[in-house]
Amino acid sequence: MKLNGKTAVITGAASGIGLATAQVFAAAGASLVLGDINVAAGEDAVRQLNATGHKAIFVPLNVTDELAVLRFRDAAYALSDNVDVVVNVAGWSKVEAFVNTTPELWEKLINLNYTGTLRVVHAFLPKMIARAEGKIVNVSSDAGRAGSGGEAVYAGSKGAVIAFTKSLARETARYKLNVNCVCPGPTDTPLLASTPEKQREALTRAIPFRRFAKPSEVADAILFFASDRASYLTGQVLSVSGGLTMQD
Repeated sequence: MKLNGKTAVITGAASGIGLATAQVFAAAGASLVLGDINVAAGEDAVRQLNATGHKAIFVPLNVTDELAVLRFRDAAYALSDNVDVVVNVAGWSKVEAFVNTTPELWEKLINLNYTGTLRVVHAFLPKMIARAEGKIVNVSSDAGRAGSGGEAVYAGSKGAVIAFTKSLARETARYKLNVNCVCPGPTDTPLLASTPEKQREALTRAIPFRRFAKPSEVADAILFFASDRASYLTGQVLSVSGGLTMQD
């Protein structure tokens, strides 16, 4: 699966699934615009990619900030007249029983996980529609498909990403855009490492493969949707969960 000559933007690209996606996209030949709120890690990722002969730039990005998203967009179009692939990875969760959560936490989770995706897509969509070409890959979560104890609001925000993906796919099919969604299960990322050890052990036992996903394994699914191999796929949701969730 090659992306030679393509320009891709990736949010949440400084670590975890976003960084792995940047690495597999670079290996596939894409030019990259990476965005993340962690400036030091993002700049380090770009240095490593460029040192190995790939083409990448980093732009500080907080997807909850409309102006930051527009600056990210403008930097991408300054690099290339066309953005071929938009990948939304930026996200965050906090494990806590819903009864103990606050409206402030709800707002943070929804603004980052769902509204942030809307902002990024909305920023790049007009030129994609004008070109009648482009691929959008939204990273949701299997929590949004099957629910997740202690993550009710997070799961709700990720479920919204799935519904948005399907709806946008219907709206933009006439423009020959492909809009798809990858739903990781538990993945070996810094976010997972911050969860309690007992919960991680329970998750491992529940996964048929008895291990967490590697970020690169999720990135491979994202690459598939971004490639020409997925040219006749839109509105689809692909779980990468080691069999944890098996749904129609």
